[in-house]
Amino acid sequence: MTGTGGTREKKSSNFHSDLPPPPEQPKQGTFASLRIRNYRLFFSGQVVSNVGTWMNRIAQDWLVFTLTGNNPVALGVAAALQFAPTLFLSLYAGVLADRLDKRKLLILLQSAMAGCAVILGVLDVSGLVQVWHVYVLCLVFGVFVALETPVRQSFTSEMVGVGQISNAVALNSSSFNLARVVGPAVAGLLIIWVGTGVVFLINAATTAAVITGLLMMRPSELHRGPVIARKKGQLREGLRYVRGRADLVAVLTLVFCVSTFGITFFTTLAIMAANVFHKEADGYGLLSTMLAVGTLAGALLAARRSVRGTPRLRMVFGSALVFGVLEIAAGLMPTYTSFAIALIPVGLVLMTFMNTANTTVQLSVDQEMRGRVMGLYMLVFLGGNPIAGPMTGWLADQFGGRSTFLVGGVMSILAALVLGLVLRWRAGLAARRVEARGTV
Repeated sequence: MTGTGGTREKKSSNFHSDLPPPPEQPKQGTFASLRIRNYRLFFSGQVVSNVGTWMNRIAQDWLVFTLTGNNPVALGVAAALQFAPTLFLSLYAGVLADRLDKRKLLILLQSAMAGCAVILGVLDVSGLVQVWHVYVLCLVFGVFVALETPVRQSFTSEMVGVGQISNAVALNSSSFNLARVVGPAVAGLLIIWVGTGVVFLINAATTAAVITGLLMMRPSELHRGPVIARKKGQLREGLRYVRGRADLVAVLTLVFCVSTFGITFFTTLAIMAANVFHKEADGYGLLSTMLAVGTLAGALLAARRSVRGTPRLRMVFGSALVFGVLEIAAGLMPTYTSFAIALIPVGLVLMTFMNTANTTVQLSVDQEMRGRVMGLYMLVFLGGNPIAGPMTGWLADQFGGRSTFLVGGVMSILAALVLGLVLRWRAGLAARRVEARGTV
């Protein structure tokens, strides 16, 4: 690793040179990646499965709410348990992604996640479910998610190749957010009509779509990198790689701050719906749908922008700053209708930030390190949720539901400003050093 130190210093001192244009540029367009058969199979399965995932999230939140008498702290505990395994397993999952067959690993993990939904659905339909059952299953499900997410993220480049990573990441987000438009609204109606238990079972059934897509892929058409043999110190090697890149450290730190304090909608929307605007499950589902309209629009715009080349760091930090401003504005909206409408631009800018940050990280790392770096990326993106869940519940309980939006917006703004200024200062310092060497 010491032999490349000078190269890393050069990368960290230049905002844009660390993101070279991909070496291959196939046909472009908003949906360019869908021309690739393996990715098309994956995308199709994800559209169906993600609808079930969003239905499951709404049903789970509402089940916890009803079992605990609309207790926001209990909702925060459930979120913390579901995301806590990320703290311990994401980095190891990144190592597995670099070592093992990602497609086969995804099939195994998706099957396990479906099993959790089946168990919760059966307990709920039978009338035996208690809040501790939900907590235990949140923890178990979180283990599988912590292992699956870095593998799935790094698998994107294997399906489409380096030249289409930016477009494929944006389309993955559009699939996720298209489901986010449909899933919560459908879940809100189904919860009223047939109950939360049936929603959990539907989610388990939809997982078969993504598993089928993975099984139908042609392994010979995957863009696999060199096989990484198992050896000691691979996790530390990945951490040293990131530590030597100031640009990666700054982006990952920003992602942690925004996701931990700003992206808390899984708990805050339920709190706003029930405790601030006094709505039922359908009102909560509508808020999630309105946010998803914005995130879907943001994902499609990102897919369209991907034809212009690689993203710039200024877009990462600028979108985080604007997101914080819009989140504060949404938290101050006086009525349910105005709050719901304000969620659309919040979602659009949020997706711009998430897609740009993800693509920036994937395109700026070596292929043999991508799994481990994405494991770290998912750790900082999801690892703050064990903090965010109880924190948002406590804030809502002590200061009202709006406080979570105000605090999240302020923290996002501060993180974007401070980290952006630090990177600019480092870039200026490095430029002065180069200039000084040239004059000697």
